[in-house]
Amino acid sequence: MRPRHASRDLRRVREFEAYVAGAGGRLLHTATLLTAETPGDNPRARRLLTLALAHTYASWDRLHGEDPYDVTRQYLATRFARGAWHRHGGLFRSRAHPESLLARLTPQERLILVLRLYEGVAEEQAAALLGLPPDRVRTICHRAMAVLLRPPRKPAPAVGGVKAVPS
Repeated sequence: MRPRHASRDLRRVREFEAYVAGAGGRLLHTATLLTAETPGDNPRARRLLTLALAHTYASWDRLHGEDPYDVTRQYLATRFARGAWHRHGGLFRSRAHPESLLARLTPQERLILVLRLYEGVAEEQAAALLGLPPDRVRTICHRAMAVLLRPPRKPAPAVGGVKAVPS
């Protein structure tokens, strides 16, 4: 290997390491929100982030002024959506941690809510990324917020002293 190539490769590695050091924590949190796992036990989120970072590293030299964070986030979101879709035969579901508040949402609702509220992605950008009309993204986001803000219904209390009549 020529010294010039070695120098360029070393610079590339250092730039990418600096990027991961700065953005890795936030991207892991985003992946954890998407998978609705707990922060301490998030193997699916870690795998999702690893794949997204590998994709970004592979295309690092071709970014040409693009924000690497946006590239990684887009890959993270599309990989999550594709995985949730294909894993369950066309049904947009995933295995969320049952204690997670976000587990009450479908993966599509979670994805849109995380992109819009946590990541601050504009409605039109989220729609373009997911291949949905902006009105649909807005509706899904509002529905997801309503689900999270409304506590789940508790079962009706049993009425004491009343016996069921046999039929």
